[in-house]
Amino acid sequence: MRGGGEQPRQLFTVEEANQRLPLVKVIVKDIVTLFTDLHDRKERLTELRNRSEQSEYRDEVEAMEADLEADIGTLDNFVAELANLGVELKDPVSGLVDFRTLVDGREAYLCWKLEEDEIGWWHELDTGVAGRRPVSELQEAVPTPSSGSLDAPNDSDAS
Repeated sequence: MRGGGEQPRQLFTVEEANQRLPLVKVIVKDIVTLFTDLHDRKERLTELRNRSEQSEYRDEVEAMEADLEADIGTLDNFVAELANLGVELKDPVSGLVDFRTLVDGREAYLCWKLEEDEIGWWHELDTGVAGRRPVSELQEAVPTPSSGSLDAPNDSDAS
């Protein structure tokens, strides 16, 4: 599961991230549902392969494999759709996503999980969900980006 190619990173205020949540929720719910289904089907397919290598099941196994591959493509498309919105999928099981933001002039993440109503947490880029802190700390610290994307060049030029 990859989230698409190199794009300029979009930065969000809490308000902007919350405005995207209705669409993000739909996509993330589809991802969580499909990911769980794919996982279960892969386990059943592995069990079927291990239980019986008889040729009478070969057509059924091949059809299941083709269906799985098609659904993996659909899952990849959902992740790419999130990436196009500027959202990073972190966990397809819990529906955890991050929106990049600026905190005191440095990039950080606004953090959201599927069961949450709105953006309520943020964390540093390197701390992950375990380092989540209340977004109320940021109410005045998160600037309103004029372009919505990170325009400054990276220190590590990938030219």
